Amino acid sequence: MDKNINSLIQGHFDFQNVKFKQNEQRFKDLVENGQSPKALFIGCSDSRVVPDVITGSRPGDLFVTRNIGNLVPPFKPDEEYHATAAVIEYAVTHLKVSDVIVCGHSHCGAISSLYKEIPKDSKNIHINKWLDLAEPAKKMAMMSHRQASLEDRLRYTEKISVIFQVQNLMSYPAVKEAVEAGELFVHAWYFDIETGEIECFDDDEYEYKLLSEKDK
Repeated sequence: MDKNINSLIQGHFDFQNVKFKQNEQRFKDLVENGQSPKALFIGCSDSRVVPDVITGSRPGDLFVTRNIGNLVPPFKPDEEYHATAAVIEYAVTHLKVSDVIVCGHSHCGAISSLYKEIPKDSKNIHINKWLDLAEPAKKMAMMSHRQASLEDRLRYTEKISVIFQVQNLMSYPAVKEAVEAGELFVHAWYFDIETGEIECFDDDEYEYKLLSEKDK
C-alpha cells in the first residue's frame, strides 16, 4: 500500500482509540435518537475547506453536501439523478433544518477554471457542464471588475458566485415555502483560507461582513 492510504488508515485508528472514545456516548445517542442537524452546509469539495473544522462542529451538528465550486443547480422537476438537489430536499423536508449555509472560499479551483480553457472532450464533459452554474458570476465579474487584476477578479467571482447559488437554492419549492414561513434561514458565507476568517453576506447592506460575536 502507498504511504498516502497508510496515513489515512493510521488516522482512523487514532480516531477510534482517542476521539471516538471521548465522544462514545454522543455516537450512541445519535444512533438511538437519530440525527437532528442544526444546518445544511453546502460547501466545496476542496480538501482545504472542511465544514466541521471551520465551524467547530461535532458529529450530528451538520448535514453536509460538497461539490466542485459549492454550486447549486436550479430546481428541475424531472426524474434524472440530482445529488445536490436530493440533499437539499431531504435536509429541508425530512430533517427540518432551520438553516442552510452556502459557503464559498478563497483560491477556489472551480472559479479559477472559469478563466481557463478546459478541453471539451469526454474526459471533462461533466466538469464543463457543472461549471456552467458559475458562469453568471464570471459574467458579472467581467462587467464590473474587467480592469482589476486577475487575483482581485477571482476573489470577487468567488464571492458573487455564492449569491447566485443562493438564488438557485430559492428555486426549490420546499426551500421557498420554508423561508417564507419563517422556518428556514439561508446564509451566504465565504471562507478565507489564508486568514481562517468567515464572512457572511449582509442582505441589507449588500456586502460581505466578518462574522462577529453579535452573530452568535
